[in-house]
Amino acid sequence: MKIPKRIQSLVDDGLVDEVIIRLMSGKEADVYVVRCGSEVRCAKVYKEAASRGFKQASRYQEGRKVRNSRQARAMENRSIYGRKQQEETWQTAEMDALNRLANAGVRVPQPYLCLDGVLLMELITDENGEVAPRLCDVEMDTQQALEDHAVVMQYVVRMLCAGLVHGDLSEFNVLVDEDGPVIIDLPQAVDAAGNNNAESMLARDVDNMTRYYGHYAPELLDSRYAKEIWALYEDGELHVETKLTGHFEESTQAADVGAVMEVITAAFAEEQERQERRSEN
Repeated sequence: MKIPKRIQSLVDDGLVDEVIIRLMSGKEADVYVVRCGSEVRCAKVYKEAASRGFKQASRYQEGRKVRNSRQARAMENRSIYGRKQQEETWQTAEMDALNRLANAGVRVPQPYLCLDGVLLMELITDENGEVAPRLCDVEMDTQQALEDHAVVMQYVVRMLCAGLVHGDLSEFNVLVDEDGPVIIDLPQAVDAAGNNNAESMLARDVDNMTRYYGHYAPELLDSRYAKEIWALYEDGELHVETKLTGHFEESTQAADVGAVMEVITAAFAEEQERQERRSEN
C-alpha cells in the first residue's frame, strides 16, 4: 500500500521496511501494521491538532510537566513556538505513559520510539498471530467477566499509583490476547496529582469498564470501585497490590467547620508573621 507521509521518514531512515495495512482510523491517530526487519509492529500516526477529533484536550493536558519555563510560557501564550511544543508534548505523552505503566506492572504495548509524530510499538496479537481483538468484540461468560474486570481494576490502581489516570478508558481501548486485557490509547493520560479533573476522569474510566463487564456479570453493576479507589488514594493508602472490595461507605459525619476555620486562621497568622519578619530584614 501507499506509504503515509509521516511514516516515509521512518522508511527513509531504515526504521520501517514495509507498511502492510491500515488497521484503524481514530479520533487522534491512524494506526498501521508495519514490518521492521523480521518483526511486525504497530505504527500510530498522530493527526495534526486541527484534524484531531479529541474534544477538550486542554482538560487532559492540565498539570502536565514541560521541560522548562520558556516552553510553559510559550504554550500558555499560544505562540507559534508554543503550539509546536504543545503538539510535540501531545505526541510524546503516550510513549512516556506506556513506559511508566509497563514499569508499574500494567500490561500495555511495548513502545520502541516516537519520531516525527509516529509512535512505533508492539503489535498485540492473539494465539493465532492475528491482531488481537478489542474488548468490545469479545464474548465471555460470567466467570471470565469477573476475572477480567478484577484485572482491569488492578491496572487502574497501578496506573494511579504511577501518577496517571487513563482518561478515556472503555471497551474500545482495551485489547484482549491469550493472556487477558491489554490497555491501549494513552496520549490523553492525565496527571493524577496535577489535574483537577483526575477524580472525575478516573470515575468515568472505572464506570465504563464496570458497566461493560456488567453485561456479562450483572453483580458488578452495584459495585463502587471508583469511590473506593479514590478514597484510598486520597488517604495515602493505595498501593499496587491493594485488594479491592468494590464496596464504599459514604461518610455521614458532618464536617467540623470550626476546626477547619482554626487551621485557616492559624495559617493566615503564620503567613502574617513571616511577612513581618521579612519586612524587618
